[in-house]
Amino acid sequence: MALKALLLKKELDGKRSALAKLEERAVEFETRTADLKKAIEEMSEESTKEERDAVAEAVEKLDADKAEHDDKVSQLRQEIESLEKELEEEEQAQEVPADNRPEERNRTMENIITRDSKEYIAAYAEYVKGNKKADEVRALLTENASGTVPVPTFVENIIKTAWEKDGITSLIKKSYLRGNLELGFEISGTDAIAHDEGQEDVTEETLVLGIVKLEPKYIMKAVQVSKEALSMGPEAFLEYIYSELSYRQIKKTADLLVAKVEAAGTVSTTTAVGVPVITAASIGVGTIAEALGELSAEADNPVIIMNRKTWSGFKKAQYAGSFSVDPFEGLPVKFNNSIKAFSAASTGDTYVMVGDLGYGARANFPNGEALEFELDKITYKKKGLVEVMASRLGAVGLVAPNAFVKVKK
Repeated sequence: MALKALLLKKELDGKRSALAKLEERAVEFETRTADLKKAIEEMSEESTKEERDAVAEAVEKLDADKAEHDDKVSQLRQEIESLEKELEEEEQAQEVPADNRPEERNRTMENIITRDSKEYIAAYAEYVKGNKKADEVRALLTENASGTVPVPTFVENIIKTAWEKDGITSLIKKSYLRGNLELGFEISGTDAIAHDEGQEDVTEETLVLGIVKLEPKYIMKAVQVSKEALSMGPEAFLEYIYSELSYRQIKKTADLLVAKVEAAGTVSTTTAVGVPVITAASIGVGTIAEALGELSAEADNPVIIMNRKTWSGFKKAQYAGSFSVDPFEGLPVKFNNSIKAFSAASTGDTYVMVGDLGYGARANFPNGEALEFELDKITYKKKGLVEVMASRLGAVGLVAPNAFVKVKK
């Protein structure tokens, strides 16, 4: 890809990210509008002028904020549309690379079409049920693929949707490399200097590096299905199995990352990145701001991760008038209930995490997105049930120091 196209793509990604953040804030406007509407309905004739004025002022401010928000969203969408058109024209103007010649594209398209065919979907469903061998399914493709059996295209979309629905894993960078993935990171390094010509030699940088290793493990989930479910049509069966199992496995991936953040030490070592800690004994307006101050300069796209009940505690305090500003500093909140809620946390427990998921975390799936299935038709035979065990080989971990901050009680 030419330099201009790369720059356009980078700018486009940045604007799309900004738009996603703004669209997430729409939920806050809806919640606040509902609260104000309820407050107006509950006001009685005995309400004081000050109370009525306060509600009227809140409604006016909300309308102004929402109008400003909608203007920004509209402007960003127009800019994104313009950039997408410009990028498309730039890419079309470039010379077609050798590995993208018409014959290569045609062969790839033939495989995609084959994977959409009823014959392939039916064969893949029988493979999942244990009634067909992998080689028989691969043989239906234009090119006899090796390794994991490619899933039908509509199954890919089910998996993609499951990734996108999870607020945490949707932001993590993913790779599909065989074996253990080792990534280097900088623990410390000396700054650059401004050097005058002819003056003393530049001092060589003192650089301390570390390496983190992502070691894949099987993320497994079993589900019991009736024999009637096994007799469903191929598409209905695959949609049922993949929708349930993909969601559960992706949720587990998010939980594993949260556990890695919780287990991390505060200081980086040669084999692990550090995660700073701040303490806050109560839900406070400045808690998130203090956590942001501990992040590294490279963590420039942070989000907040917390239990839904903790979010409710922050919002309740805000609406009660304890906070006159947004306690979340305008950042999107991602929910994960494997983190303890503030109300259930004891002294020393983490109840909030703040960090840049795209910069500070990575997942690796050596065998791609496909699931590996094992069927047990014997154990629950008398109950008319079949156990389906799905496995995905994967690893997730922290790859950059000070990319996350823990808030402990």
